[in-house]
This record gives sequence, C-alpha cells and structure tokens, in this order.
Amino acid sequence: MTEPTRVLVCEKIGDSGVELLRDSGFEVEIGTDWDRQELLDSVSRFDGLLIRSATNVDAELLEKATRLKVVGRAGVGVDNVDVEDATRHGVIVANAPESNVVTAAEHTMALLLSLARNVPQAHGALTEGRWERSQHSGVELLDKTLGILGFGRIGQLVATRAQAFGMKVVAFDPFIGSERYRELGVTQAESPDELYAVADFVTLHLPKTPETEGWLNAEAFAKMKDGVRILNVARGPLIVDEDLQAALDSGKVAGAALDVFQSEPMTEHALFSYPNVIVTPHLGASTSEATDRAGYQAAEQVVAALTGKGVTSAVNVPSVAPEDLEVLGPFLPLCHHLGKLVSALADGGAVDRIEVEYFGRIAERDCRPLTTSVLLGLLEGRTAETVNEVNAPSIVAKRGIVVSETSRTSARDFTELVRVTQISGDERTRVVGTTLGRRHRPHLLELWDRRFNLQLHEHLVLFQYEDVPGMIGHVGVVLGENGINIDNAAVGYDPDVDDDAAPATRAVMVLTTSTPVPPDVVAQVAEHPGIVAGRAVDLD
Repeated sequence: MTEPTRVLVCEKIGDSGVELLRDSGFEVEIGTDWDRQELLDSVSRFDGLLIRSATNVDAELLEKATRLKVVGRAGVGVDNVDVEDATRHGVIVANAPESNVVTAAEHTMALLLSLARNVPQAHGALTEGRWERSQHSGVELLDKTLGILGFGRIGQLVATRAQAFGMKVVAFDPFIGSERYRELGVTQAESPDELYAVADFVTLHLPKTPETEGWLNAEAFAKMKDGVRILNVARGPLIVDEDLQAALDSGKVAGAALDVFQSEPMTEHALFSYPNVIVTPHLGASTSEATDRAGYQAAEQVVAALTGKGVTSAVNVPSVAPEDLEVLGPFLPLCHHLGKLVSALADGGAVDRIEVEYFGRIAERDCRPLTTSVLLGLLEGRTAETVNEVNAPSIVAKRGIVVSETSRTSARDFTELVRVTQISGDERTRVVGTTLGRRHRPHLLELWDRRFNLQLHEHLVLFQYEDVPGMIGHVGVVLGENGINIDNAAVGYDPDVDDDAAPATRAVMVLTTSTPVPPDVVAQVAEHPGIVAGRAVDLD
C-alpha cells in the first residue's frame, strides 16, 4: 500500500493554509509545540515542511529528512533555511514573496496621511490634555506630487492608492518598462534628480544592495524641493540618518515617517525626539491578513511541488536537464555575465526590451535556461524581490519588459555565439560572447560597438576613449598608482557591420584586474579629456 504524502506544519499559520494542504489530499500534522529534538527525530516521516522564521532548516535537519521534497516558508525571506544544502539534497525551497505587498503599500499610505496631517502629534497632545488645533495644521494631498523611488509591486500599489487621493505620481526605476508607467498613469523620471526636482513627498521602495545603501544622503536632499517630506517603509540603510537629521534641522525636509531603521529593534534614536518625525516599529508587513496570506501562499507552493505542478516562487531549482547539460551548461555563466554587463553599460534609462540571440549548436536546443540566466544577471541586486531561475521571467513580465529569444543554427567567425541587446527608448546596448577551449571559458567578443576577444574574469573595467596615442598608457599609470594589477587587456576595433553606431575615431579598452577597481579610480581615469566613458563591473 502506498504511503500517504505527509506535510508537517512547524509553526502557526492561518487556517486557510492548513485547509489547503488537507484538501489537496495530504496527511497534515501540526508540530507547532515541538522542540528541536522532536523535530529531528520525526522529520524523516515527512515529504513537506511548512515553516515561518523560528524553524531552522539546516544541514543537520536536512540530513535526517530522507523523504523531504519541499520546504515552504510562510514569508518573504529564507534566512533560516540552508538553501545550498537543500539543493544538494534535491529539496525545493519556496517562499511567499508577495504576501506582504498590499500590507506594505497600505502602511505607506497610513504614514503618508499621518505625515501630511500631523495625526500622531495631534493625538499625543490631546491625550496629554493640550488642545493644539492651530499648531498641528497640515497639508492636503490633492495636487501634491508623490515621488516613488523603486517602482516594483509595492511602489505600483502605492501609486494607485495615492492617485485616488488626487496626487500626481512620478517614479524612478530603470528596471520597469515605459509601457507600465503609461498603463498606471504615472510620470516616468529618467533619473532620481528629475524626481527630486518635482516631488512634495518622496517614498522609498528600493531593495537594499551596495548600490542603494545610503541612497538618500546630503547630496540627494540638496536636490529636493524645500519642505519635502520623506517616507521609508522599505529598508533602514537606504537613508543616511545623519544627513536626514541635518536636512530636518535646516528646514529643507519638513518631516519624515520611518518604519525601518539601520538596526532593529531600535528604541533609542536621535530622530525620535523630533516633533516632525513619525516612527513605527517595522509594521510594514504586520497585519493578520498578510500573515494568513503568507501561510496560504507557502502552502500553495508545497502543494505544487508535491503534485508535480509548477512552483512559482522557488528560490532554488534543479540544474539544466541532463540531456542538455553537456551543450547548454557551459553557457549558463556566460549568459549571466552578459546580462550583468549589458545592464552596467546602459545609461540608466528604463528597460523596454531585452533581445537574446543564439547562434550555432546551442541554437538547436531549448535555450530558455540561458535566457533566464541573462535575466538573472540583468536584475541581480536591482529589484526588491528575490530573483531566481523560477521567478525571473515573471518578474520581468510584471515590470513591462519584453523579452525576445531568437536562434540561428549558423554562426559567423565562431562555432557558437550569444548576443544580448538591451533597448531603452531609442538607445540600444549590445554585448556578445562565447565560450572557448575544453573548459569552456567565457569570452567577451563585443561591446560599445567594438570587437575584441578577452577571457572574462571576476573583475572587469571598461573604457571608451578617443583613439589617440597615449590613452592605454594613461589608464595603466592610474591603475598602477592605485595598486591595481592588470591581469589581461584587449582593445576593440570596428565590427564588420553596416551600421556605425560608434564614431570611427573611438576605441574600447577592456581590462581584467586582480582586485576590484573602485568608482573613484574609474573617475580618476575618466578625468582625462580623451576618456568618453568608463565602467567597473564585478561579475562574481
């Protein structure tokens, strides 16, 4: 007799999630009161686990979970799951990435209204016996401009809610297609500065990455309108606290509403004493509906995994199918690199379209895994959502970015080629690569409309320059003075194509280095009048 499929619910979730598991024909056991040892002793009986944040699914537990096929995390992150070890054991790990988007958007609106009308301050005064009607007069939202930095799912929900109050909305996010802005009636800012110049309120909905940390600093505040109001329901490190404090002291910023902080829990902060600052203890995802939704969505993923249906929010997936691995496998790292490179080379405009072209033997295969790898490189660190092999195509589609894939079984000059083009308005940015040798080393063959052949390594620095004597020496001297060793170098020449997108007087230099090239060193090189553009890209 076939054993039933068993799922263990390790932590309390909404009843709807438990009911879904049972309605799907699974034998469900509730282990919310189990201690660690009881879990270790019993986990071998279960095909699926449904957890929240307290259960630690580590290597020790996975070693004993001999039947386990899926772990569903009722929440956004998976910090308490050893994803790498789960992958080695063939266990799918899925989360509920959109469980709190409505809750976060609504909390943003709650803070926006409170900030505009001084609700907490007026409440506090009245409950302390002070009738301060005139002191707490506020401003209307009607006809005010809301600037949204980060226009993913939460940012878009905030936009529609703000528009219901008669607000004008302008947003900046280079990884959202122009069509999506038009659909929502939102003005697309081509740069953060363009948004700062017009916004009466600025709300942050960016992911926390090295690029976004400290996004709102003294320089950003200086570019904003006098009397701007700031909201942060995303991540604390997006704002430089000292610079916000200085902007409040000077009157540049009229008020701020903060739900997140540099470190948490946070109970003592210099900004807490400011009468025009509203704070809440990271309540952006804290509603009963969000908790219930997270449990239900995680249960959906467990059901999908155990019934062989598509898991849409897996943070790990099996590798390329064995029959395609020999051909496609070596091109996965190359495609990831090309996606990252084309993103770094583009000038920051909104991405409208990604074209991926395959030439040669790989074009005879199902190249969708390679296209997904391109998208992963393109989006890496640039979205609030966690991006993986399963959800990358859907995230791109939700952002209004069109992805096209074409294949041709012949390739000129090389046996196989991959060409990636990013289209932003009228701007086209293209990179081309291949793999060479028995070890299939990734090689870069074209960028900035110039051809060369350079084996890719972790640290890359690129310069476009006027093709005059002394330019290569200038770059070498500056890097040398900063203690940066050049591992390899190539200089590009005109590609044999009909269109001449780059002036013939310009050349391209591509260098691999033993250590990362800091932005200030790139800027130092670019101070030379002959340098047209420079980029440092880490491909790790």
